[in-house]
Amino acid sequence: MTILFYFIAFIAAFTALIYIFGYAYLFSGISKTYLRGKMSANIDDGKFFRSNIIHTTSPKLWEEHPDFNKKELSKEISDDLLHSNTASFLVIKNGKLLHEQYFNGYTPLSKTNSFSMAKAVTVMLFGKAIEEGKIKSIDEKFCDLFDEFKTKPFGKDLTLKNLAQMESGLDWDENYKNPFLPNARAYYGKSLMKAAFSRRFKEQPGERFEYQSGSTQLLGFSLKKSLNQTLSSYLSEKFWIPLGMEQNADWSVDESGMEKTYCCIHSNSRDFAKLGQLFLDDGKVGDQQILNLDFIEKMRTPTEKSDDIYGMGFWINNDNPIKHYYFLGLQGQYIIMVPEHKVVIVRTGSYNNLPKTDRGRPDQVKFLVNETIQLFS
Repeated sequence: MTILFYFIAFIAAFTALIYIFGYAYLFSGISKTYLRGKMSANIDDGKFFRSNIIHTTSPKLWEEHPDFNKKELSKEISDDLLHSNTASFLVIKNGKLLHEQYFNGYTPLSKTNSFSMAKAVTVMLFGKAIEEGKIKSIDEKFCDLFDEFKTKPFGKDLTLKNLAQMESGLDWDENYKNPFLPNARAYYGKSLMKAAFSRRFKEQPGERFEYQSGSTQLLGFSLKKSLNQTLSSYLSEKFWIPLGMEQNADWSVDESGMEKTYCCIHSNSRDFAKLGQLFLDDGKVGDQQILNLDFIEKMRTPTEKSDDIYGMGFWINNDNPIKHYYFLGLQGQYIIMVPEHKVVIVRTGSYNNLPKTDRGRPDQVKFLVNETIQLFS
């Protein structure tokens, strides 16, 4: 009885400390991951979070290429996809569906987590908001929208462009494995504003590239305030509906209804591919220009401070013989655009501990580009 009493007292004290020091979100993380047999966030966890719907109204199916699924993947590609726990692999060529394959029980209707591919989508919304005059310019100061940043060291100099280019100077450790660091707080916590606005700046914005989910979340807050509507509804109106997406998608939100703009759009692979096709088509859907070409060029032009590997929301590889740029998610979610060959490649799945040795980019992306183009050229 005494041992039980001390055990209960310890648990109570430990729980109290967790709440006192602001780590209550850990209980949410445990219930949504470990107690469900997972070791971390995963591509199927959308149903465990609140979300806003990204509506579509007039679905348009992909036109199939004359050679649709007539050629089997090479052993090299197949082995790589199986080894990396792939859910889907799609190839679009000349605007038509050339190859479509699903693994591990996933189907064309499966909606999986985009993870950080959502960062590029958030930047798309940023570009559209500038185009429509809802945001003054790419260089608008963040503190003009949120006065409290005027008194933060370095905060008054932060621009929205700094956030989009990952040059914010924010003190944010982009570590997904440590549950006590900001990414876990943002992912599992109740308040994205508390998670992001509580961070200080460690250096002058615009001085150094550092990839951070917190930067895109701050960009999301600036959008929300400027648009005066949910980002999900804006994404629906400006992109999901014009692109003729096949399904409604879901965007995870915190308890206030704010979207996790660094993450967590749950959609199917065919619709992800339409986002890639939009950029191959320079922002056009048919005759309609739905995203300004000048802004698109900014997104896919690598910055000097990133050592030419990142633009605004996009990772870029211009040193590969087959140049490409792409949306990138945490566990190997890719929407890859290969302009020279008019190809979009989509790969989704759960590649835990995704290797990133190609100058900070995943080796798998370059491999899939080179092998896919060789196979289907």
